[in-house]
Amino acid sequence: MQIDHIDYNCVRVTQTSILTGNESSMLLPLRQGQIEHWLNSGTNVQDAFPWLSANVREFLMTGITPEEWDATFGDDE
Repeated sequence: MQIDHIDYNCVRVTQTSILTGNESSMLLPLRQGQIEHWLNSGTNVQDAFPWLSANVREFLMTGITPEEWDATFGDDE
């Protein structure tokens, strides 16, 4: 995972998908320190970032984008 500070409360997270091996990025309304704390604390992603969508939390954990998820598993939840 690569985290780039863009602006206050905005980072670009770049991840490699565990499904496809493709590298993707998302702009997220977070601070770098929030992500680092989550990574080091062992806190569940849904507890650390309850305001983020399930798709974004999945991306943080696995690098899987919503498009990759839909292509692999369908768009039904």
